[in-house]
Amino acid sequence: MTEDTSPNPPVSSRFNRRTFVKTAAGAAAAAGALGLNQPARGQGVPADKPLKIGFIGCGGRGTGAAAQALSADDNIQLHAMADVFQERIDTSLESLSKNKAIADKIQVAPERQFVGMDAYKRVLDSDVDVVILTTTPGFRPIQLRAAVEAGKHIFAEKPMAVDAAGVRHVMETVEMSKSKPISVVAGFCWRYSPSRVAAYEQVMTKGLIGEVTGVYATYYSSHSKPHIPATERPAGMSDIEWQIRNWYNYTWLGGGGLVEQAVHSVDKIGWVMGDQNPIACRATGGLAVPQAGGGNIFDHYHVAYQYPNNVWCHLASRKTPGCYNENADYVRGTDGTLVIGRGVDPYIENNKGEKIWRWRKPRPEENPTYEDNMYQVEHNDLFASIRSGEHINDGDRMVHSTMMAIMGRMSAHTGQELTWDDALNAEEDLGPDAPAWDASFEPSPVARPGETTFFDYNKQA
Repeated sequence: MTEDTSPNPPVSSRFNRRTFVKTAAGAAAAAGALGLNQPARGQGVPADKPLKIGFIGCGGRGTGAAAQALSADDNIQLHAMADVFQERIDTSLESLSKNKAIADKIQVAPERQFVGMDAYKRVLDSDVDVVILTTTPGFRPIQLRAAVEAGKHIFAEKPMAVDAAGVRHVMETVEMSKSKPISVVAGFCWRYSPSRVAAYEQVMTKGLIGEVTGVYATYYSSHSKPHIPATERPAGMSDIEWQIRNWYNYTWLGGGGLVEQAVHSVDKIGWVMGDQNPIACRATGGLAVPQAGGGNIFDHYHVAYQYPNNVWCHLASRKTPGCYNENADYVRGTDGTLVIGRGVDPYIENNKGEKIWRWRKPRPEENPTYEDNMYQVEHNDLFASIRSGEHINDGDRMVHSTMMAIMGRMSAHTGQELTWDDALNAEEDLGPDAPAWDASFEPSPVARPGETTFFDYNKQA
């Protein structure tokens, strides 16, 4: 990058994620909101009525989600798009148009391609039925709230927030969503994986490994989004634009590797533990290989979550090139162990090392409509629920898993053991209140465990 070729959104484009109650009473009310309320039921949408999609956040993952959404229903169209960069809209449209199976469903006129920090609002005002929220996670709370208030069906990529303040905001939004006839599907895709659903059924419903005594989850992988070297920052580029272009490396935008990516493994721990609140957590972590361009995230973590009956669930996460990679889950019970990942289908061994269950993909004659791709399954289920009116609402568990990941990061960054209430009610508010496109903003420095406190993160104090 040697010159600034990005658009210049107007100074008036403003983003404000601090629209929620910040009192102790408000936080306590939100904390009690993780119930089992069912979403309101609608009358469904007839098959002959086209469903219009609004696509907000047009990067690589978002483009994949848009393709899956367009493949999930026969009578559907991509109607409007939004991003802070026009080139991302252009690249996404080019990629989607190459897919012959969905190319004729792309009907995004130039006047419905919106650019800027407030572009999501214009998508919501453009007569869409469903929105895909795949911007950087720091913007998720306010966009999720706006989509619920607008009465749109929602696919929201994980995580749902990057800090405790954002989680409390999303908890309120989830409660609002339950009174509306809308579907809310989260990008915690493993919960839609047929093999994982079957494996956890063996553990949670059939008790094939006995009582769960512990979990060890790994998320070891290479660094997928390195920071652009500071020497390549164009003259005059604002802090906000520079940080958004390197969003993964800033906690206020991406949450860090634990919250942005390893949250999938956190979600699976929460799943097998029945989505109950952990009693406490202890975590370590650090930055072994600093990025040349900057940023303020750790590249490795180990988190231990404590549950009743002395059950401890461990997550090990590392994002470093040239190291051992693995994305696996080991669920230990009194009678055996479930193993997921490591290049094989999920299986269960008893305590003698004998395999007593293994996932087997159905043969075509057994299930002609079987879909194995979990990313596609979550969209198939979303659009089927919209058509039927039997709405899905992943709200409670999606915010719970997000908070678990944030709790782990907080513990690692501060060097403290934390209870669930400590984490949920923490004075952690990472981003600027209303970031203008051309604004200056200096994020918190890389955390120093033992010295960093929650108040060091509170930018609104």
